[in-house]
Amino acid sequence: MADPQNANPTILNASDLPTRRRRAPSDKSAQNGPGIFSYPSPAYSDDPFSQATSSKAEADSDSDSIVEPIDEQEIYDLISTISDPEHPLSLGSLAVVSLPDISIKPTIPSRPQSTLQTVTVLVTPTITHCSLATVIGLGVRVRLEQSLPARFRVDVRIKEAVETLPLPYRYEIATALGSVQ
Repeated sequence: MADPQNANPTILNASDLPTRRRRAPSDKSAQNGPGIFSYPSPAYSDDPFSQATSSKAEADSDSDSIVEPIDEQEIYDLISTISDPEHPLSLGSLAVVSLPDISIKPTIPSRPQSTLQTVTVLVTPTITHCSLATVIGLGVRVRLEQSLPARFRVDVRIKEAVETLPLPYRYEIATALGSVQ
């Protein structure tokens, strides 16, 4: 395999990536936790035939029917962990995908209350004319289509400011450079 096109990509620190998790407190005693002997009580009771467990099971089945909205952060969490084809890093740490470049809009603009929604992801390659931008875009699209419910349409695009050359032009340039030397 040839050398990577971008040998020195910009890498984001893991603490700079967007996340839903709260920042850990800086207090050292809070980091140690309550200790190994303070386990919470189990969620089940000792009596398998008690009424409390059956009402809990009914409550759990009711919560499954509630549709939770999917937001941009959840989309980012799905695609930011995809590995870059050239570097042993994730797309999120290379800033190929970022939270501001993800949008969720109604598929039918005249009916915003419709359940059909379009997820648009703008992919930013690490360098201009990245030959693997289509592979990255395909990986993002496949991950989202496999993970999201059928009511979502997936649209993956390369950012307008960063265009890659179409495949026929790459061959023309390669043959021109080969014939010049």
